[in-house]
Amino acid sequence: MFVDETIIKAIAGNGGNGCTSFRREKFVPMGGPDGGNGGKGADIIFEVDKGLKTLVDLRYMKTIKGDKGENGKGSNKYGANASDVIIKVPLGTTIIDLDTNLVIADLITEDGKVIVAHGGRGGKGNKAFATHDNPAPKFSENGEPGEIKLLKIELKMLADVGLVGFPSVGKSTILSQISASKPKIAAYHFTTLTPNLGVIKLQDHRVFVMADLPGLIEGASEGIGLGDKFLKHAMRTKVLCHVLDMSGMEGRNPIDDYKIIRNEIEKYSDKLSKKKEIVIANKMDLPNSLDNLEMFKKEFPNLTIYPISALNNEGINDMLIGIANLLDSIKDQDLYNEDDMESHMIFKFTEENPYTITKENDIWVIRGDKIEKLFNMTKFNEDEAVLRFARKLKAMGVEDTLEKMGAKRGDEVQILDYIFEFKE
Repeated sequence: MFVDETIIKAIAGNGGNGCTSFRREKFVPMGGPDGGNGGKGADIIFEVDKGLKTLVDLRYMKTIKGDKGENGKGSNKYGANASDVIIKVPLGTTIIDLDTNLVIADLITEDGKVIVAHGGRGGKGNKAFATHDNPAPKFSENGEPGEIKLLKIELKMLADVGLVGFPSVGKSTILSQISASKPKIAAYHFTTLTPNLGVIKLQDHRVFVMADLPGLIEGASEGIGLGDKFLKHAMRTKVLCHVLDMSGMEGRNPIDDYKIIRNEIEKYSDKLSKKKEIVIANKMDLPNSLDNLEMFKKEFPNLTIYPISALNNEGINDMLIGIANLLDSIKDQDLYNEDDMESHMIFKFTEENPYTITKENDIWVIRGDKIEKLFNMTKFNEDEAVLRFARKLKAMGVEDTLEKMGAKRGDEVQILDYIFEFKE
């Protein structure tokens, strides 16, 4: 089964909790703190496996969850880190964060690997909080929560050349003639239900990859037929080859066919429409083909056209040399701009306001990743941990902001699902 798109939820592992513990040894009256730190939670990692050609293994993985790190223990024992979860994906896989619509990674190298959700760090044990002023802290941290990401996984096949055109114009026949690929070929529409790749090797030792994409029809960019589903695989190509049935044997006009396909491509993607293109005038062995070719040239005098007969293997060599020469003149380009990438956005922007405060149903609601993380990592059953949490909020200016907004002592304040009283 060919699957080229799926959505999954990736939940990285939480860090292990730190330990609150004190050393107790015979004849040692002042043992001191010895609570160890928790272990790191599991990362969720996507890694390229060049043997995979589809995302079918991910189709039924609605959720991928990493393990929690081990809790710290007394006697300065640190918890073990959880083992990372490694998911194998095909070459050409793109991972998109659906919450931001930014690209986390575009895996286009055989050693491609990316952490899509980071595991939380382990919470610190009370030994780590010991200071000169507080040599025996009676608190420790919970582990940091792991990242939770809703991800869209897309496969965009890696090919230098994409064959586009209506069903039954001979795309699969062309690919079968010029490569070792064995696509299914028959005399009915939509024989090709999945993209096929073929590696073409010329006598001068130049090599390129060609993709036979399922036939387009009018309305493909709006989801009609199969074309819209597979146009994404043309996005990585450097050259688009429009394959036309120049004979018009099925009652279609090659001029109209070209215009319809161009229109669908322009509707689908501006970037795709600007790629270099050539026209492959196929089925030149049939009646009317020469006359139709002359009319086509008059209508589109600036197009590069290669007349061939894929069935009889005529004109193929000149076409391949022309494609290879065109490829040599085109520089490599990234599929995504910097502004599309999550890593670029992280470095480009800083969070000026780390939290927001709103009043909802007479309750002051505080939101913000930094505050929520601090809340989750605080052990509220330990008095010193609660005092530390309050000091941190005050240092972040939360108390002053609440007062400026009109909060009174005794008002209710909410962080996540926890409601507490605003007081000195």
